Amino acid sequence: MAMSTGNRESRCLLLDWGDTVMRVFPEHEGPMLDWPQVEAVDGIRETLTALRPDWTVVLATNAADSEEREIWAALARTGLDELIDRVYCFRGVGHRKSAPEYFQSVLTDLGIDAEDAVMVGDDLEADVLSANRSGIRAIWFRENSAERATGALHRTIHNLRELPEALDLLLK
Repeated sequence: MAMSTGNRESRCLLLDWGDTVMRVFPEHEGPMLDWPQVEAVDGIRETLTALRPDWTVVLATNAADSEEREIWAALARTGLDELIDRVYCFRGVGHRKSAPEYFQSVLTDLGIDAEDAVMVGDDLEADVLSANRSGIRAIWFRENSAERATGALHRTIHNLRELPEALDLLLK
């Protein structure tokens, strides 16, 4: 059952975790919670603060090293836990984002239809095209790159501060 549009409960922003919400430091292994250094991606805090009145904010990650409670703890190290409503991780869902079952499980659990969600992530295949195959619109976050991919179901941004405008364009 689709929720009505225009209120927070009906619009869900699905965000990839690594290099979309929080920086990945390749030199560190294991759960991000245990890394000596964690850092929010530039612009994420102010962008989520601006969007939260109108969007449910959900983390949707393929991270295999962390369980949900560890993800929440890592988010808390940067204060981002207060800006996220739900977390869906590979270990909890049992599927990777490339599998249609991943997004279907998330949508079912949230009680929304695909048209009420937008996925944002840095991986064209896992975040954008996989979401599109599930009927979810998406935004490809290409920080430090001029590369673009635009289609009927997706847009590209290079800075998270561009997200509100990209959402408006995508939802027209």
